[in-house]
Amino acid sequence: MYKEILFPFDGSDGAADVLHHAAEIANWADGTIRLLYVADTTEISTTRVGGDVVDGLVEQGEEILETATATLDTLGTEYATDVVQGAPAKTIVDYAERYEHDVIVMPTQGRTGLSRYLLGSVTEKVVRLSETPVLTARMQPDEKLAYPYERLLVPTDGSSAAEKAATHALDLAATLDATVHVLSVVDIGPHGPDVPLKSLTAAAEDVASEAVDTVANAAQRRGVDDVHTHVEYGSPDAEILEYVESEDVDAVVIGTTGRRGVERILLGSVTEKTVRSAPVPVVTVHGTDETSTSV
Repeated sequence: MYKEILFPFDGSDGAADVLHHAAEIANWADGTIRLLYVADTTEISTTRVGGDVVDGLVEQGEEILETATATLDTLGTEYATDVVQGAPAKTIVDYAERYEHDVIVMPTQGRTGLSRYLLGSVTEKVVRLSETPVLTARMQPDEKLAYPYERLLVPTDGSSAAEKAATHALDLAATLDATVHVLSVVDIGPHGPDVPLKSLTAAAEDVASEAVDTVANAAQRRGVDDVHTHVEYGSPDAEILEYVESEDVDAVVIGTTGRRGVERILLGSVTEKTVRSAPVPVVTVHGTDETSTSV
């Protein structure tokens, strides 16, 4: 499913760690990784040598990519490389769309950074903007990411964005023969967990139940048989993280919503917190509430 992988690489420890995981995915799918270095045109990086303009960041990018290619050579992974100039987030998003990559893989944090842009705001902007699914991951101390994923968590609130993400998750589950856990959370807000459940509106409970049933029915139609549905009560982002830990989930597939444009984009706070905090890879799938989709 993820045969054409785009991996923006900046040489940081975080990127280097996650590169191994991307190689696992590529090797499993007999796929290819495109290593991309974006020379940030917002940086002052050009000098003139003998009448020719030489961009220091471009040269630095070529050197940095050599370290990544050495790693992929060792791992036996097919790859290609490219160094381009532009604003990082937009360039990454446009590049993935232009060359029809199946997924963008990016780290969410790192211990050091020759270039900080991939580890903070740029990763978040790519998640917000990208029509291509984005797999974000961060390495934990003494932890190793593993592929193929055996257990996928699909949070849903019944929105069109969540349904689009669920469609992607079910396709991935069918490819990997993975177990699917479908979770909808009734947000109890400021009332707290000690408030009797009867005080929650029946409408909210009905929406949550309908949301998980919709995904479960779609899974059955696709031949994905190992599906577990859950409706929980609490703060959605906290319940997602708790479920990841308690059920030993390998990856989360979740939807984003918004309009194109870095400044105008809206990223749901639950998705944003999950991307930042989850101890497992998170696949974000772009959707809009204006467009009706159905799993």
